[in-house]
Parts: sequence; structure tokens; C-alpha cells
Amino acid sequence: MLPDPIAARRQQRQRQLGADALRFRELIAKVGSGERTSTGLDRAEAAEALTRLLQGQVSEAQAGAFLIAHRLRRPQPCELAGMVDAYGALGPRLPTSDRPVISFGVPFDGRSRTAPVLPLTALLLNAAGLAVVLQGGDPMPVKYGVTHAELLAALGLPLARLAWDATAALFAGEGLALLHQPCHFASAERLIPIREQIGKRPPIATLELLWSCYPDPHLQVSGFVHAPTEQMMGDTWALLGQASGITVKGLEGSVDLPTSRVSIAAHHNGDREPERLLLQARDHGLRTDELELSTLSDWSGWARDALLGRGPLLKPLLWNGGFLLWRSGQQPSLEAGLAEADRLISSNVVDDRRLQLAQQLMQHAGTGPPETK
Repeated sequence: MLPDPIAARRQQRQRQLGADALRFRELIAKVGSGERTSTGLDRAEAAEALTRLLQGQVSEAQAGAFLIAHRLRRPQPCELAGMVDAYGALGPRLPTSDRPVISFGVPFDGRSRTAPVLPLTALLLNAAGLAVVLQGGDPMPVKYGVTHAELLAALGLPLARLAWDATAALFAGEGLALLHQPCHFASAERLIPIREQIGKRPPIATLELLWSCYPDPHLQVSGFVHAPTEQMMGDTWALLGQASGITVKGLEGSVDLPTSRVSIAAHHNGDREPERLLLQARDHGLRTDELELSTLSDWSGWARDALLGRGPLLKPLLWNGGFLLWRSGQQPSLEAGLAEADRLISSNVVDDRRLQLAQQLMQHAGTGPPETK
């Protein structure tokens, strides 16, 4: 008896596709079949899907289809947890630090409208004894904004030049690290051209807010724009066993607290209900309009002034630094955190720390001499 010609034709086409393409097609179907038939992925399937993407086991057509379908459906916490698992397994890892560690999750596509404060906040926290982890890449879609690498280089700290071994050594010795994706996580960087072609932020952009290359217990601080994203972050952290995390409705989705309006954040502590934080910079004499981002040269001048206790970025630096000194447990209250931030800046401890780090970079990467004040 002759086989059903349609079934035979289907089997032939499946053989031509190959096992990897067929398996990924099944994963696409789970997120892209519409409201009635889409089931989503469990944690293991999400980890498998992203692993296949990172290892180049799927075609560009399948990769684009999966990323845009997953965006339209919106990822679930178990899916994001699985994606974090994949990054944890395939991405670089920093060594264990003997200092308290704070890691920041901000949009990898950077900032385009308001002047960033986080690189300065990172220096202040590091000067206060915390180990700080930053993550990012080159200018990327959809915003193509200014990056951590560019901002730190403008401060005389070209951390993106370091190989991963040197980055890990600097972190172990000095407590500061920048994971620069093009240099340190090539398999994740391979997805950037596809993200450019689809022109929308895929769920990987949310993953980048949640994941840290520091694998041991730490305080994770992540920015968000929309309220559902904040809830999703908290639920994902619960699945990952993240003991302490702070979500911040920051400028352009970053972790930079605004100074011109109410600052909204929440501290997630394990299984407990998140502690809601509604704060006003004006209540502490720090209200100022957000500074518009113009050129990198302008930002560099404002940033260096702020480290020396002057200029338009000083109040934002005090506000953000004081807040995080408090929430990281370095200071017992917001008022104490603000006072300590002011002391560290006014006594030149923070800018001295910048110069010390620049000196260390000379040893690790052979860069030019650090700039003087």
C-alpha cells in the first residue's frame, strides 16, 4: 500500500530541515501560536531555547521569529528565569569578592535624553567599600544611546579595553568590573544584528536587566519603565532565589533616580512583600531639573565637576549615592546615606578613587597615565 503522499512529503521536508531546526520550530510554536494555542515555555525549555540561540544552532529566520513572537506574547517569570540560567551557564563569571557586592541592570541600548549618573554613583559606592558590577555593550538597537564603556572612558577609566581575565583581576583587587559584551560575551553579541533587523526590544532586553555576571549572593539593582515589568522582575527573582533586589523606575529605564519628581523604587527581600519606596529629592534640598544629555565631552566635564563637589550633576550624584548607601546597608538611613555621600565627595575620596583605579588600569591594560585634578 502506497504511503499517504502528503505525509510522505511532510516527512521528507522534515528530514531536510534537520533535528535542530525541527526542535527549535517546536519552541517557536509554544510562544508564537496565538492566544488560544500558545502554551509558553517552562524554565528548562526557555533555557534550552536561549542556549540554542547563543550557540548559533538556529537560522537567522528562526531566531528572528522566536524573538519577535516572544516579545509580542511577553515573557513569563519562569521563562525569564530559564533565560537567566542560560546566561549563567554560558556567560563569563566574576570571582567571589570579600566585599558586599552591588550589581546594576540597566538597558544595554544606553541613554539618549538625560545625563547618566550611574558611572559616578558606582565610583562613590566603590569608594565606600562596595564591590560594583556594571554590564553593557557597544551602541545597540533600539536606542543606540551612550554606553557605560563610553562614559567610563570619558572619566579616564577605559574598562572595556580589558580582557576578561584582567577584568576579573581588577574586580578581585579593586572591587569594580565592567562586563563589555562585545569583548566578554561573544555568543550574546551574535544576536545584535538580529535585534537590529527586527527593530524592537526582545525579551533578552529584559533578561539583561535581571542577569549578573557575579554569580554569588549580591544586591541586584535593576531599572524599569512600566509597572508590569517591575512585577515580572520580582517574580523572576523569587524563582531564581535572588535574596535582595531593588527595582527603580529610573530615568529612561535606568537605575538613576530622578531629582525633579518623586522617586519610585521597591526593595525585594526574598519571600517578603516588597518594601515600597516613594522619595522626594526636594525634601532633602536636592531637587533639580534633569540635565539634558548633549555631547560626551559636556558630560565628561559635568561628571568630573560632580566628583569634585560642584556643577549640575552634583545633586543627582548625592541623591543616588545616598539612596544606595542606605539600601545596601552601608548606612542606617537615607539621611545618613546622604551625609556620607556628601562627606566622600567633599573630602575628594571619590575622585581620588577614580585616580587610583586609573592607575590600576595602567598595570592591567597598559593605558596612558591617569589624569590629575
